This record gives sequence, C-alpha cells and structure tokens, in this order.
Amino acid sequence: MEFRVRKATMADVDAIEAVMRDSLVGLSSRTYDPVQVQSSLAFVGHVDEWLIEDGTYFVAEANGSIVGCGGWSRRRKLYRGSGSAGSDAALLDPGSDAARVRAMFVATSWARRGIARAILDASERAARAEGFQRLELMSMMSAVEMYHACGYLRGEDVAAKLEDGTDYPLVRMTKELA
Repeated sequence: MEFRVRKATMADVDAIEAVMRDSLVGLSSRTYDPVQVQSSLAFVGHVDEWLIEDGTYFVAEANGSIVGCGGWSRRRKLYRGSGSAGSDAALLDPGSDAARVRAMFVATSWARRGIARAILDASERAARAEGFQRLELMSMMSAVEMYHACGYLRGEDVAAKLEDGTDYPLVRMTKELA
C-alpha cells in the first residue's frame, strides 16, 4: 500500500497523537518496560505544536489516514521531554548550530515500510534548504538502529527522566548533511 508525505496541519493533531500513542505502546515497548511506556503516553505522546506552526512537521498518509509523523526544528528545543525553558523557542543559527530532528513515530501496523525514512528524508532536505549543515536528535532506544541505518552517529547515552520521575534512557545522535 502506498503512502505520501505532506506537511502537517493543526487539523492533524488528534490523528498525530493517536499515531504517537500507538507507536509508544506497540514499538517502544520492545525496549522500554511497562512503567516507562505508561509514563511516555502521558509525557511524550503529544505533538509540539510549534513544529506544525513552523511548517517543519510532516505526516505520512495512506488511504486518508495518518500512519506516521515526524519532522525537524530550527528551534533550540531538542526533544519534548527536555523541559520548557524560555530559551527552547530561540531560533538556531544554521551556520553554527545543528537543526533538530523531532518527534518521529510510525503506527505499529505500518512499521518497517519506509515511512520513517521518507519523513526523515523530507526533514533533512528541508533543513539543508535552510542552510543547516548538521542534524541532531535524541533517540528513543527503539529507534537507534533505524537512525544509525540512515547515517546518524551514536553519541552519548542520556539518563533522561520523564516529568513524573520515570527513568527514560535516550541516545543523542548526529548527522552531517552533505
């Protein structure tokens, strides 16, 4: 079955969050325990509307349904769980900063069909078009292999905690854009 990638709109928020929750339960449960998955549903499974407003967030659509989502950001915030400091909204400098890859999720029934790669490609092209030469992301454990296969280099392991104190290990990854 074919899918297409397009920019997300505010009308997509409920469907995007449904994909996020499905992915957290179905895919991230392979690498996170039940307590971590439940906490992630509360604190990770919500779209950052800045991404949609900035026009840097994409959805993959098949037969009129959203089956994947993700994007990039020109703002300082690296990932949803990183807090909400006032400086998170600051714009990055394409000449010296890495653009952020953000909030990549695929519906469990659509996993391993190239959706994440297609959204990642669209994000990389858009960031490159704005002059960014590097990308940075904070990967959930369930996505590290996919990002590595797409040319991202594994950096530091991060002992993150969700807002309720639940441990939620992540991996910082980077990629140079050619």
